[in-house]
Amino acid sequence: MSNEAIFLLTVLFYLGCVPVLYRLFGKTGLFAFSVFGTLLGNITVCKTIDLFGISTTAGNVLYASTFLVTDILSENHGKKEAAKAVRCSFAAMLLWIAGTQLILLFTPNGNDFISPSLNTVFGLVPRISLASIAGYLLSQNIDVFLYHFLWEKTGSGRAKLWLRNNGSTLISQAIDTVVFTTLAFYGTYPTEVFLSILLSTYFFKAVVALLDTPFAYLARKIRPAEG
Repeated sequence: MSNEAIFLLTVLFYLGCVPVLYRLFGKTGLFAFSVFGTLLGNITVCKTIDLFGISTTAGNVLYASTFLVTDILSENHGKKEAAKAVRCSFAAMLLWIAGTQLILLFTPNGNDFISPSLNTVFGLVPRISLASIAGYLLSQNIDVFLYHFLWEKTGSGRAKLWLRNNGSTLISQAIDTVVFTTLAFYGTYPTEVFLSILLSTYFFKAVVALLDTPFAYLARKIRPAEG
């Protein structure tokens, strides 16, 4: 299966999981996806791939999907619940950084074969995670602010949901991309590769942001479980 086909499959899978979790578990399901997306995104962002002839990272789809979570929470439950999801994911990332670094402190025994791989992946965690924290906190809080700013300016009607959803996400993800990519990868790759990753990262995040609009409308109609 080609990378392009996998990309489209993962877009549908992750965005589809958000309303399903919302229906099954209510707000708790959205909080769970937000934490899941930020943690796994910190690993998958380390893998570079080619999509449509463009170099990018494999974690773009998953991380971009977390913005759908805060938009749904903002739309259906208010600004405080959206901000709570951001704080939960932030706390999880701090625990993730501490936990992975503690694992690396253990001396493996003679039969161990996984430590070199863990050292490779988890050794990148502090820089990747700190960059992710900086980008995440800034962009997600801006996303929540812009969503409610647009709500106040255009009204809360269903007709302008696309504007609130896309306007807040496209702007906040641009900020996140610049902050995260610079802190995580600047100096690690040649300049031309770094710029390619930065531009392609935003491009594919923007694609996901536009594609998540139907899922935002779907979530507005869902009668979620208590949670």
